Amino acid sequence: MKLNELRDNEGATHSRKRLGRGIGSGKGKTGGRGVKGQKARSGVAINGFEGGQMPLYRRLPKRGFNNIHAKSFVTVSLAKIQAAIDAKKLDAKETVDAAALIKAGVIRRAKDGVRVLSDGELKAKVSLDVAGASKAALEKIEKAGGSVKLPEAKSE
Repeated sequence: MKLNELRDNEGATHSRKRLGRGIGSGKGKTGGRGVKGQKARSGVAINGFEGGQMPLYRRLPKRGFNNIHAKSFVTVSLAKIQAAIDAKKLDAKETVDAAALIKAGVIRRAKDGVRVLSDGELKAKVSLDVAGASKAALEKIEKAGGSVKLPEAKSE
C-alpha cells in the first residue's frame, strides 16, 4: 500500500450540502430553512426566549451556592489499593501516598488530596499517607496491621 492509495472507509465522509443552488437541487430558494419568519433569517439566537413572557429560568427561584473553598478529593477504595498491591504495582512495604498511587496508575491526578473509602477488603499490611479516610476504612486498615497518617486538623 502506498500513501497515495490511502482512502477513508466507504461511507465515512459525507459531502456537504450545497444550499441555495437552484430549484433542481432540491435545496434551492429557501435552502432548507422553511419559509419566512425570524428563523429563516440569519443571526437568530432564541434559545430560552418565550416571546416576551418571563422565561422559565427567571421565573424559578435561585437555590444553593458554590463553595469556592470546598476541597475536591480523589476517592480510592481499599479494593483498588489491594488490587494494585496484588498486581505488584504498589509496594506494601513502602509508604503509599498520592504520588505512589499516580505512579501505580490507581488514580490519574491528586486534586486536593486522596481520600480512602472502605469498599472491599485489605489483606496487605500497608502504611498510607493520605488526606482523609472514612472510619470504616481506618478500622479495616488497622485490622490488617497497617497504619494511616492523616494531616493534622487546623484548630482555630
